[in-house]
Amino acid sequence: MAGRYFDEWQVGDMVAHPISRTVTETDNLLFSTLTHNPQPLHLDAGAARASEFGQILVNSCFTFSLAVGVSVGETTLGTLIANLGFDEVKFPKPVFIGDTLRIESEVVALRESASRSTAGIVTWEHRAVNQRDETVCSMKRSALLHKKPA
Repeated sequence: MAGRYFDEWQVGDMVAHPISRTVTETDNLLFSTLTHNPQPLHLDAGAARASEFGQILVNSCFTFSLAVGVSVGETTLGTLIANLGFDEVKFPKPVFIGDTLRIESEVVALRESASRSTAGIVTWEHRAVNQRDETVCSMKRSALLHKKPA
């Protein structure tokens, strides 16, 4: 499904993205090593077992990136000019290997572009929710989108 143009969004629009994802050990290992993150809580089972969590924690940057990536198909695919910023990124609960995440997006703000008459700015709140219905990541994402062609 293609993303929507700026003028097809309204504040309050909600999208429950159809793709969910079970996070694997490989996801966490590859993401952590590709980004040069040596945090033992992500990579060392012994260190993770000795922590208050008792198991490996999934890299929060992976969780953030997964939430954004899953949202693209129904929000900005084919209509994006540029992502403008991410604000209020929060990780209220940890993600563990084997957790299944679903993503939901809500439009929280809209405004016309001051510099481009053919574009506008949409701000969504994206949320990643695990199989226990706990929010594990939330953020606001602002993007410059094309308006629907005349």
